[in-house]
Parts: sequence; structure tokens; C-alpha cells
Amino acid sequence: MKYYVKYFLLFFLFSTTAFAAEVDTVTTHSTSMNKDINAVVITPKSYSKKKQFPVVYLLHGYSGNYKEWVRNVPKIKDLADQYGMIIVCPDGNYGSWYMDSPVKKESKFETYIVKELVSYVDKNYSTIAKREGRAITGLSMGGHGGLYLAFRNQDVFASAGSMSGGVDLKPFPNNWELASLLGTYAEHPENWEANSVIELTHLLTPNSLAISIECGTDDFFYAANVKLHEKLVYHNIPHRFTSSPGGHTWEFWSNAIDYQLAFFNVQFNKK
Repeated sequence: MKYYVKYFLLFFLFSTTAFAAEVDTVTTHSTSMNKDINAVVITPKSYSKKKQFPVVYLLHGYSGNYKEWVRNVPKIKDLADQYGMIIVCPDGNYGSWYMDSPVKKESKFETYIVKELVSYVDKNYSTIAKREGRAITGLSMGGHGGLYLAFRNQDVFASAGSMSGGVDLKPFPNNWELASLLGTYAEHPENWEANSVIELTHLLTPNSLAISIECGTDDFFYAANVKLHEKLVYHNIPHRFTSSPGGHTWEFWSNAIDYQLAFFNVQFNKK
């Protein structure tokens, strides 16, 4: 009986590890910034070189890093399995806001993610290597990044999302080291306008991008998210906007990611 139990446990452990989502840390090289950057890549249990998989780029917030999503919301591995998608969590260098800074020339995170990272993932994994197979979202700074990068690069991404996103930078001239990326708001208001998501809706046409926005009603970014929603409605841009009780917390984001990935899965499965 002891041996039976022993071998059963070994079989169980082997089964759960061999057929679950795989989490890898990869090192990519950014030619534009001349440095190596880490990313977490989650491949679903159904992953095979014989099939092409959609990819969701999942961005962390200010002061975070590429490990945060897997560490704080481990169920994203199960969601990758459930939907049969690859999830990529790149490093945003603490506070890059995922833009090519007009002031800090060595900070080129739009170029890195849109060109260098996407190219790396398509080259090294079996992906649907076209816009219809790519989505991007994130929390807070990453929510800004998800919409900002997709609005500006609709040839690369077909779906975009944001969770508690900093979609308007202008009300925060002294926060999150934004002035180091954009210059002071007093001296360079044009930089703040050009790099705030809420000012980029003119880049959209109806149904050019599938958009899902989540924000808690107690979040300090809530008012800006409501204004973005209202602006999209005014310009007849279809999108999903969901507000619910919650603040700027991992509890909220852990819940929101369920809806974001379900939304992307629907888009990926459209004919």
C-alpha cells in the first residue's frame, strides 16, 4: 500500500507539472536602447509548434516589474490554459510609461515592445503573427501603456485593454517621475498632450480596435477613465467600459484580468 501511494503521488505530481502552463523568464535585447530586458512568457498546456497561438501582452504598473503579474495573480497561468493563449509580461523599467520619451532619449519602450519584443516572441514561439492574433493590456501605468501602444500601433494590435489605467497624464504634473520623461508640464505641455491616451482618440475609427476598459469607482484614475469612455461614446467608437466598486489594488486587478482575457478570447475566435 505504501508503494502504491508513493507511486500515485509521483504520478500526480508529474501529471500536474507536465500538463500545466509553462512559465519562462526570457532575456530579450533592445537594440534601440542597447540593453537586455527580461520578460515572463507563459505558454498554455496545449502549446505545440504544430499550432499557432494568440498572444496577450500584459503590462505592469509604475514601480513594478515583469514578475509582478505571475507573483500576485498566479491564476493567469490557469487562464492561459483555459483560453489557449500565450501571455507575455515585459519589464517596463520601473516607470517608463511604455513610451518613447521625447526628453529622456535613452528610454524607448514603445519601440522596444511594439517592434523588438513582438518580433522576438513571433520568432521564438508559435504565434499568430499578425494583428488579429495580438492583444495588449495592463494595470495603472500598464493600462496607459495598453491603450497608448494599441492606439498608436493598430497595425500591430487588434485588441487593447486597460485596468485602472492612467489614461490622462495632465492632471498629475508632479507624480511618478513623469516630468523626467516629458519635461515639466509648464514648459512642455505639448508633450503631455501628445502622450496622454485621452488625447489620442482621433487615431481611432469605429471598430478599428477592440477595446475593453476596467476601472474601480474608488480609484484615483476613475474620473479620467469616465471621461475617456464618454469621449469614445461621443466619437462613436465601440468599446466596453466596466466600472465596479474597488480601488487601485491587486484585489481589483485580479478580478479585472478575468474579464479582460475573456474579452480578448472572443476577439481571437472571431472569423
